[in-house]
Amino acid sequence: MNDKKRWFVVRTHPNGEFKALAHILRQGFDGYLPRYIKRRRHARKTENVQKPLFPGYLFVGMDPERARWRVLNSTVGVSELICHSGQPAAVPDEVIDDIRRHEDESGYVILGEHAGLQKGDRVRITEGSLSDQVGIFDAPSDQQRVFMLLDLLGRQVRIKMPIGALAPAG
Repeated sequence: MNDKKRWFVVRTHPNGEFKALAHILRQGFDGYLPRYIKRRRHARKTENVQKPLFPGYLFVGMDPERARWRVLNSTVGVSELICHSGQPAAVPDEVIDDIRRHEDESGYVILGEHAGLQKGDRVRITEGSLSDQVGIFDAPSDQQRVFMLLDLLGRQVRIKMPIGALAPAG
C-alpha cells in the first residue's frame, strides 16, 4: 500500500484560491499555493500585491489511499479536485520541486530576470491581453524586456514582453 504523500491539483472558484487554501488546511490536508508579488499601479499609487502563480488552482498534498479526498469537492472555495478515471490525478514531484526552487526566502516565486530563464525554457505570460499563453523564452532584449516565441494562428511569432510578465511554465 502506498503511504507516501503525493501532490494533486484542486480547481478553485474564481478568485477563491486563498479561501480554498485556508479551508483545505483547516481540514488537515497539506496545501500549497505558489504565489508571486505583482506590482500594481492605480490612481498614481504603486503597491505590491500577492497573486497566485496559477490563477484558479492550488495543490493538495495527501496519500489518496488513506485520505478522505472526496470531501475536497465540497470544501469552501473549491470547485473540484482534478481526477482521471475517478481517481485524483497526481502531479509529478519534480513539478512542485521546480516551483519551490524558484521561491525566495519569503516563499514567493521569483519571476522575470531573477528566475534564471534560459533560451528554450517554456514560459507563461502572467499579465496583459496574452495572459496564460505559453511560449518559449528566446533572448533578453532591452531594459527589462525579453523576446519570446509564441504560437499564434498556427505559426511561431517572436514577440517582445516585459520580463516581469513571464513565469516559468514548468
